[in-house]
Amino acid sequence: MKSNYETETQEELLKETETNVFENPISHHTPDSQLGIEKVILGDEFTRIDFVYISSRKYINGGWIQIDAGCFIRPKGSEVCYKMIRAINIPIAPSKYHFKCKGQVHHFSLIYPAIPKNVSHIDVIEKLDEGPYFNFFGVALQYNQPTLIRIINEN
Repeated sequence: MKSNYETETQEELLKETETNVFENPISHHTPDSQLGIEKVILGDEFTRIDFVYISSRKYINGGWIQIDAGCFIRPKGSEVCYKMIRAINIPIAPSKYHFKCKGQVHHFSLIYPAIPKNVSHIDVIEKLDEGPYFNFFGVALQYNQPTLIRIINEN
């Protein structure tokens, strides 16, 4: 059965000249310690955000993830929304990616239309609602030092 999401290697993802690449961006609000933004790429034709997710230790098999089809980004403080145009390596709800074990690392990318190069902060919004959505606020588009992802033992 064919899933409704694509799996590709990082090298295969949108082979376009990368104009601005921001690794390990800092944000004012991160949804939880299991999810992080690895990289934001501002290209001439697209904006790509690469994520890493570590499956929960609360569930025997690590649980599941998905992304809402209405996911969008917006420049901080703006009402202009750039709707997701492609999800790579994560299914669109209601489909789910089921982990095989606790603590499994999963990488995925979301592709949006290109945003203006002068934007300094963005919000990444899966869904503006109560719940465990993948929402980041005030993601700084600046160059940062590498950071480590902390794994919290939930036992």
